Amino acid sequence: MTSSTDLAALLCSRLCHDLTSPVSALGNGLDLLASEEDEAMRAHCLDLIGRSAAASAARLRFFRLAFGAAAGIGAEVPLEEPRTVISELAGQDGKIAVDWAAAPATLPLVAVKVLLNLAAIGMDALVRGGTLAVGAERGEAGTEIVVRAQGPRISFGEDVARALDGTLPDSERTSRVAPAALVRLLAVEQGGSVQHASADDMLLLGAMLPDG
Repeated sequence: MTSSTDLAALLCSRLCHDLTSPVSALGNGLDLLASEEDEAMRAHCLDLIGRSAAASAARLRFFRLAFGAAAGIGAEVPLEEPRTVISELAGQDGKIAVDWAAAPATLPLVAVKVLLNLAAIGMDALVRGGTLAVGAERGEAGTEIVVRAQGPRISFGEDVARALDGTLPDSERTSRVAPAALVRLLAVEQGGSVQHASADDMLLLGAMLPDG
Protein backbone atom coordinates (compact mmCIF):
# COMPACT_ATOMS: atom_id res chain seq x y z
CA MET A 1 0.00 0.00 0.00
CA THR A 2 1.23 3.48 -0.86
CA SER A 3 2.59 5.31 2.19
CA SER A 4 0.89 8.45 3.47
CA THR A 5 3.89 10.45 2.27
CA ASP A 6 3.63 9.02 -1.25
CA LEU A 7 -0.11 9.65 -1.36
CA ALA A 8 0.41 13.23 -0.19
CA ALA A 9 2.92 13.72 -3.01
CA LEU A 10 0.45 12.33 -5.56
CA LEU A 11 -2.29 14.62 -4.26
CA CYS A 12 0.05 17.61 -4.54
CA SER A 13 0.83 16.60 -8.12
CA ARG A 14 -2.89 16.36 -8.87
CA LEU A 15 -3.46 19.80 -7.37
CA CYS A 16 -0.68 21.31 -9.47
CA HIS A 17 -1.93 19.57 -12.62
CA ASP A 18 -5.47 20.85 -12.18
CA LEU A 19 -4.33 24.40 -11.42
CA THR A 20 -1.90 24.67 -14.34
CA SER A 21 -4.51 25.41 -16.99
CA PRO A 22 -6.48 28.21 -15.27
CA VAL A 23 -3.34 29.83 -13.82
CA SER A 24 -1.61 29.75 -17.22
CA ALA A 25 -4.71 31.25 -18.85
CA LEU A 26 -4.67 34.00 -16.21
CA GLY A 27 -1.05 34.82 -17.07
CA ASN A 28 -1.77 34.76 -20.81
CA GLY A 29 -4.69 37.12 -20.32
CA LEU A 30 -2.53 39.58 -18.39
CA ASP A 31 0.19 39.43 -21.08
CA LEU A 32 -2.36 40.13 -23.81
CA LEU A 33 -3.96 42.94 -21.84
CA ALA A 34 -0.60 44.66 -21.37
CA SER A 35 0.04 44.85 -25.12
CA GLU A 36 -3.48 45.17 -26.52
CA GLU A 37 -4.89 48.58 -27.50
CA ASP A 38 -8.12 47.54 -29.20
CA GLU A 39 -10.99 48.06 -26.74
CA ALA A 40 -12.92 45.00 -27.88
CA MET A 41 -9.86 42.80 -27.46
CA ARG A 42 -9.11 44.35 -24.06
CA ALA A 43 -12.65 43.48 -22.97
CA HIS A 44 -12.06 39.91 -24.19
CA CYS A 45 -8.80 39.77 -22.22
CA LEU A 46 -10.51 41.00 -19.07
CA ASP A 47 -13.20 38.34 -19.51
CA LEU A 48 -10.51 35.66 -19.87
CA ILE A 49 -8.73 36.93 -16.76
CA GLY A 50 -11.97 36.97 -14.77
CA ARG A 51 -12.97 33.44 -15.79
CA SER A 52 -9.47 32.07 -15.15
CA ALA A 53 -9.28 33.71 -11.72
CA ALA A 54 -12.70 32.31 -10.80
CA ALA A 55 -11.68 28.83 -11.97
CA SER A 56 -8.45 28.96 -9.97
CA ALA A 57 -10.27 30.12 -6.84
CA ALA A 58 -12.92 27.39 -7.19
CA ARG A 59 -10.28 24.68 -7.54
CA LEU A 60 -8.38 25.96 -4.50
CA ARG A 61 -11.58 25.92 -2.42
CA PHE A 62 -12.23 22.38 -3.60
CA PHE A 63 -8.70 21.17 -2.79
CA ARG A 64 -8.80 22.83 0.65
CA LEU A 65 -11.77 20.66 1.60
CA ALA A 66 -11.02 17.53 -0.44
CA PHE A 67 -7.31 17.21 0.39
CA GLY A 68 -6.64 19.54 3.34
CA ALA A 69 -7.60 19.90 6.99
CA ALA A 70 -10.04 22.77 6.31
CA ALA A 71 -11.93 23.49 9.55
CA GLY A 72 -9.85 20.96 11.49
CA ILE A 73 -9.58 17.19 11.76
CA GLY A 74 -12.77 15.78 13.29
CA ALA A 75 -14.78 18.91 12.59
CA GLU A 76 -18.37 18.94 11.37
CA VAL A 77 -18.62 20.71 8.01
CA PRO A 78 -21.81 22.43 6.78
CA LEU A 79 -22.77 20.72 3.51
CA GLU A 80 -23.50 24.04 1.85
CA GLU A 81 -19.73 24.49 1.41
CA PRO A 82 -19.03 21.27 -0.54
CA ARG A 83 -22.26 21.80 -2.46
CA THR A 84 -21.02 25.22 -3.56
CA VAL A 85 -17.56 24.08 -4.65
CA ILE A 86 -18.94 21.10 -6.58
CA SER A 87 -21.42 23.36 -8.37
CA GLU A 88 -18.66 25.87 -9.18
CA LEU A 89 -16.36 23.22 -10.66
CA ALA A 90 -19.10 21.42 -12.56
CA GLY A 91 -20.46 24.64 -14.01
CA GLN A 92 -17.19 26.05 -15.34
CA ASP A 93 -17.70 24.81 -18.89
CA GLY A 94 -21.48 24.51 -18.73
CA LYS A 95 -21.46 20.81 -19.67
CA ILE A 96 -22.24 19.24 -16.30
CA ALA A 97 -25.46 19.74 -14.34
CA VAL A 98 -25.46 18.95 -10.61
CA ASP A 99 -28.36 17.20 -8.88
CA TRP A 100 -27.79 17.63 -5.13
CA ALA A 101 -29.63 15.24 -2.81
CA ALA A 102 -27.61 15.31 0.40
CA ALA A 103 -29.99 15.46 3.37
CA PRO A 104 -27.81 16.23 6.43
CA ALA A 105 -26.99 19.83 7.32
CA THR A 106 -23.46 18.80 8.30
CA LEU A 107 -21.08 15.86 7.90
CA PRO A 108 -17.77 14.96 9.53
CA LEU A 109 -14.78 16.26 7.58
CA VAL A 110 -13.69 12.74 6.61
CA ALA A 111 -17.10 12.10 5.03
CA VAL A 112 -16.92 15.44 3.19
CA LYS A 113 -13.50 14.45 1.82
CA VAL A 114 -14.91 11.16 0.54
CA LEU A 115 -17.92 12.92 -0.98
CA LEU A 116 -15.78 15.54 -2.75
CA ASN A 117 -13.26 13.05 -4.11
CA LEU A 118 -16.00 10.75 -5.39
CA ALA A 119 -17.60 13.80 -7.01
CA ALA A 120 -14.24 14.64 -8.64
CA ILE A 121 -14.02 11.11 -10.05
CA GLY A 122 -17.57 11.49 -11.35
CA MET A 123 -16.80 14.82 -13.01
CA ASP A 124 -13.66 13.37 -14.61
CA ALA A 125 -15.84 10.60 -16.07
CA LEU A 126 -18.19 13.08 -17.76
CA VAL A 127 -15.81 14.01 -20.57
CA ARG A 128 -18.76 14.82 -22.87
CA GLY A 129 -20.92 16.38 -20.19
CA GLY A 130 -23.99 15.06 -18.43
CA THR A 131 -25.47 15.03 -14.94
CA LEU A 132 -23.68 14.56 -11.63
CA ALA A 133 -26.02 13.42 -8.85
CA VAL A 134 -24.61 13.68 -5.32
CA GLY A 135 -26.36 12.16 -2.33
CA ALA A 136 -25.55 11.64 1.35
CA GLU A 137 -27.55 10.23 4.22
CA ARG A 138 -26.59 9.93 7.87
CA GLY A 139 -28.13 7.21 9.99
CA GLU A 140 -27.44 5.06 13.04
CA ALA A 141 -25.02 2.85 11.08
CA GLY A 142 -23.04 5.80 9.76
CA THR A 143 -22.91 7.95 6.65
CA GLU A 144 -23.80 6.65 3.20
CA ILE A 145 -22.52 8.61 0.20
CA VAL A 146 -23.62 8.03 -3.39
CA VAL A 147 -22.41 9.78 -6.55
CA ARG A 148 -23.90 9.04 -9.96
CA ALA A 149 -22.38 10.38 -13.18
CA GLN A 150 -24.65 9.98 -16.18
CA GLY A 151 -23.81 11.04 -19.72
CA PRO A 152 -22.56 9.83 -23.10
CA ARG A 153 -19.37 7.76 -23.23
CA ILE A 154 -18.43 7.62 -19.57
CA SER A 155 -14.66 7.61 -19.00
CA PHE A 156 -13.73 5.40 -16.05
CA GLY A 157 -10.27 3.85 -16.22
CA GLU A 158 -9.39 0.47 -14.80
CA ASP A 159 -6.60 2.12 -12.81
CA VAL A 160 -9.12 4.33 -10.99
CA ALA A 161 -11.39 1.34 -10.35
CA ARG A 162 -8.50 -0.69 -8.92
CA ALA A 163 -7.40 2.24 -6.75
CA LEU A 164 -10.91 2.34 -5.29
CA ASP A 165 -10.73 -1.43 -4.72
CA GLY A 166 -7.27 -1.19 -3.16
CA THR A 167 -5.77 -3.59 -5.74
CA LEU A 168 -3.70 -1.14 -7.82
CA PRO A 169 0.05 -1.83 -7.40
CA ASP A 170 2.11 1.01 -5.93
CA SER A 171 4.18 1.13 -9.12
CA GLU A 172 1.07 2.07 -11.14
CA ARG A 173 -0.18 4.86 -8.86
CA THR A 174 -0.24 8.31 -10.47
CA SER A 175 -1.76 11.68 -9.68
CA ARG A 176 -4.73 10.66 -11.87
CA VAL A 177 -5.75 7.97 -9.37
CA ALA A 178 -4.86 9.97 -6.24
CA PRO A 179 -8.48 10.95 -5.39
CA ALA A 180 -9.56 7.29 -5.66
CA ALA A 181 -6.64 6.17 -3.50
CA LEU A 182 -7.54 8.79 -0.88
CA VAL A 183 -11.18 7.63 -0.84
CA ARG A 184 -10.05 4.05 -0.31
CA LEU A 185 -7.65 5.02 2.49
CA LEU A 186 -10.23 7.14 4.32
CA ALA A 187 -12.89 4.44 4.07
CA VAL A 188 -10.53 1.73 5.36
CA GLU A 189 -9.41 3.92 8.25
CA GLN A 190 -13.06 4.40 9.25
CA GLY A 191 -13.85 0.69 8.95
CA GLY A 192 -16.05 1.44 5.96
CA SER A 193 -16.34 0.34 2.36
CA VAL A 194 -16.28 1.68 -1.20
CA GLN A 195 -18.33 0.47 -4.15
CA HIS A 196 -18.46 1.27 -7.85
CA ALA A 197 -20.26 0.12 -10.99
CA SER A 198 -20.05 1.48 -14.51
CA ALA A 199 -21.71 1.23 -17.91
CA ASP A 200 -21.29 3.10 -21.19
CA ASP A 201 -23.53 5.95 -20.03
CA MET A 202 -23.36 5.79 -16.24
CA LEU A 203 -20.91 5.55 -13.34
CA LEU A 204 -22.14 4.77 -9.83
CA LEU A 205 -19.85 5.41 -6.86
CA GLY A 206 -20.63 4.82 -3.22
CA ALA A 207 -19.11 4.71 0.23
CA MET A 208 -20.32 3.66 3.64
CA LEU A 209 -18.55 5.24 6.62
CA PRO A 210 -19.45 4.01 10.12
CA ASP A 211 -19.72 6.66 12.82
CA GLY A 212 -16.73 7.06 15.08
